[in-house]
Amino acid sequence: MNLKIITQEKVVFDNDVDEIYTRGVDGEFGILKGHVPVMAALDIGVTRVKINNETKAFTTMGGVLQFKDEECLILTTLAEPGEEIDEMRARESLERGRRLLKEANAKIDSKRVEASIARAKARLKAKLNNADL
Repeated sequence: MNLKIITQEKVVFDNDVDEIYTRGVDGEFGILKGHVPVMAALDIGVTRVKINNETKAFTTMGGVLQFKDEECLILTTLAEPGEEIDEMRARESLERGRRLLKEANAKIDSKRVEASIARAKARLKAKLNNADL
């Protein structure tokens, strides 16, 4: 089956894959060849694909997934291949967000900070290809 991951700026990935695992707003799910057609809203998270027993990871920062006729299309505001993510920068962003939440004063927008933390976690998970973060 073919998977395309597309942002407003570019096609991040376009290749045939054996398996797709991603995070929807209702939780994580997977798609294998022969899956019934599906459309789902995506949450901030990691999309993992398997190609010949090799796993590739991408951040997907929300968006929508459509699967039909062995074609999967992910439209997202931001997507990054795991190997292109700057791990140090992601860790610094995660720590900065956690520190801001601990300080929790009226001047910060906690929803924006929580979204920033979720994006940093997704980047680290994709970079390290690790679901436990």
